[in-house]
Amino acid sequence: MKQPISITGISAISAEESNTSVGSHALCFDDKLEAWVGKLPEKTLAEIEAMRDENRNYQALDASVLYAMYVSRLAVKQSGWDANSDFGINIGSSRGATQLFEKYYDAFLETDKSETLASPTTTLGNISSWVAQDLQNNGPDISHSITCSTALHAVLNGVAWLQSGMCRKFLVGGSEAALTPFTIAQMKAIKTYTRASVDAEFPCLALDLGKTENTMVLGEGAAAVCLEIGKKENALAYINGVGYATEKLKHAVSISAEATCFQKSMKMAIEDAFGETGNDGISAFAEIDKSKGSLLTFAEMTKNVDAIVMHAPGTIAGDQTEYKAIQKIFGLNLPLLTTNKWKIGHTFGASGLLSFEAAVRMLQSGEYEEVPFISQQAQPKKLNTILVNAVGFGGNAVSILITRT
Repeated sequence: MKQPISITGISAISAEESNTSVGSHALCFDDKLEAWVGKLPEKTLAEIEAMRDENRNYQALDASVLYAMYVSRLAVKQSGWDANSDFGINIGSSRGATQLFEKYYDAFLETDKSETLASPTTTLGNISSWVAQDLQNNGPDISHSITCSTALHAVLNGVAWLQSGMCRKFLVGGSEAALTPFTIAQMKAIKTYTRASVDAEFPCLALDLGKTENTMVLGEGAAAVCLEIGKKENALAYINGVGYATEKLKHAVSISAEATCFQKSMKMAIEDAFGETGNDGISAFAEIDKSKGSLLTFAEMTKNVDAIVMHAPGTIAGDQTEYKAIQKIFGLNLPLLTTNKWKIGHTFGASGLLSFEAAVRMLQSGEYEEVPFISQQAQPKKLNTILVNAVGFGGNAVSILITRT
């Protein structure tokens, strides 16, 4: 990577706020949806709904847009960015305006007419464009959907804009408000959703490699991160490497047996941080093997990774293939492995940045919360470098390597 990327502001909302006790999840069984879900706490939802009263135009917006606006305000405030300042925005979503679209379509089926605001309020571009209206930034505003790796693709885009010199600051994010009957029915149709009973201790067994059935649970949430080029005094952590890859699919929701997309993305991110690059032959973060007087081999580079926040959606194939990819890259010396989906559910397009936010917290505190139903792992002496993974339908994997210093 040409220059370090400073993370100067970050905000996230998820079901985790509903339950802060260690070793407990924040999932609940919703009788109306007839499914386990990860809901935002009522207090947060009330604050978000109150935003509709600030501007008459906000009253017609989908929840996914309001979630993005909410976290973006908090992230920008933490970073110290001024209103009307020059920064880009890239916030995405896997499903977009799900709630509004279903509402408008139901009305269309009843009346055979479309409501006036159906089109402008259900386009995916609403997310970044309304965040931009709310923050009044001077810069590019981009919305996109790359399924469940959407949020980390936003990070990739932000890094690219910053490294190119076209922007000095970039706000990236992901938002998902897809707790609807139709969305959950879709997940059940492809047989990925948990069938855990209403009194199950852990309805989502993300990262449990011994499970015998799929246990994915859908959650809602959003996250926004402020990125700046170079090392800043107020940085919470730094992005040192990025990686991405796409693999050939056998069918719409497939992933290869050893997740070749993850192998490629993780390798790229590690080499981006610790490998050879640039005119001087050494990246800003490359480590020298002093005993040999040479750059580290790839095997030596992997030893710098202390932990991985896995995508681990709670499905048999998703968890196992990512784990096998990690084994291929790291061999017998696996880093500490963790995930947050057992606790908050799979938040689709927002999930990558919620994992990213968890990684930043781990770097700041030096601690991590173990996944309670898997074998305990030896915690590294220090958490300095963490890899964050995400992948989605289409085999689009992203890996982001972040460090404390």
